[in-house]
Amino acid sequence: MKKYLVTIAAGAALCLTAGAAMAGPTLDLVKKNGFIRCGVNPSLIGFAATNDAGEYQGFDVDYCKAVASAVFNDPSKVKYTPLNAKERFTALQSGEIDMLARNSTWTMSRDTQMGIMFTGVNYYDGQGFILRKSQNISSA
Repeated sequence: MKKYLVTIAAGAALCLTAGAAMAGPTLDLVKKNGFIRCGVNPSLIGFAATNDAGEYQGFDVDYCKAVASAVFNDPSKVKYTPLNAKERFTALQSGEIDMLARNSTWTMSRDTQMGIMFTGVNYYDGQGFILRKSQNISSA
């Protein structure tokens, strides 16, 4: 029983230290600034386009708000930065933005060579082909 309790305590200690290790300079800066600088694709309707009032809305906007809620308990603590495909990674690497919430493919080179931490896929899309069966094409 004693060995079991020691194992549980050691596991709990590891979990607590792992969480602390994830916090770092970006989170410290976000807390110091009092808001999250979130890079978005301004022309992707349903993800981060502006409405008639000029306010951002969509899935990526909601993702930024969720992070702000987790950090500040306030979803309004977000400043959006519109970025095109060429600007997005440079803005993240330079510190112009704290997080990027926009369409970006997670590739091995981006993950290993750009110094960017991908946190997970929040939207998956794919491509497919539809052909007539009579064409006898089995792969593309």
